[in-house]
Amino acid sequence: MPQKSSMFSMIGALTVVVGLAGCNSKAQAPPKVTNDELDRSVTAKINSEPALVAYKLDVDADADKNAVTISGTVPSESLRMKAVDAAKSVGAALVVNDKIDVKPELVERKDYDADMAREARARAAKSSESVGDSVDDAWIHTKVRSRLLGEGEFPGGGINVDVENNVVTLRGHVDSAADRAKAEQIAKSTDGVKRVKNQLVIKPSR
Repeated sequence: MPQKSSMFSMIGALTVVVGLAGCNSKAQAPPKVTNDELDRSVTAKINSEPALVAYKLDVDADADKNAVTISGTVPSESLRMKAVDAAKSVGAALVVNDKIDVKPELVERKDYDADMAREARARAAKSSESVGDSVDDAWIHTKVRSRLLGEGEFPGGGINVDVENNVVTLRGHVDSAADRAKAEQIAKSTDGVKRVKNQLVIKPSR
């Protein structure tokens, strides 16, 4: 009988320990985060970066999926990555959906820095274009390239833009003399451009 009593005591003790462990596990479970709380946390992290505050990026949080979607516009790839990294720092398991647009043409010269210039040169090199060593040349290339895409429609041609010492060289081909003149005017009217060398060849697509 004493042995049975001792065994029952041990079982009872184990039950208490397991029960306490279960209680402790429940007590340590983190409280559920709401969409608004997750939104505020990520927004605060992004805005803690001085370089990102001005762009007012939008955060859409889904706490159930532990995910956020970031949208908006920044002028450089490095700023896009800075925003994504800031959001990820909120939690290692947080899923960050990046819908940020990079539009370097929106930045003014006073805000255009060496990092943006490096990115502009890298993009230009991929398109067989050349950009001088100065930040001015990179900024001018960014502006001219953007304006040619946004303001000029050249369906039958392909235009390359080179910039050196604030001088723009237009290469490639266009459909008509009107397109050739239009491309030159767009480049000439861009801030910072001293001169335009128009080497565009008229080559009708039909």
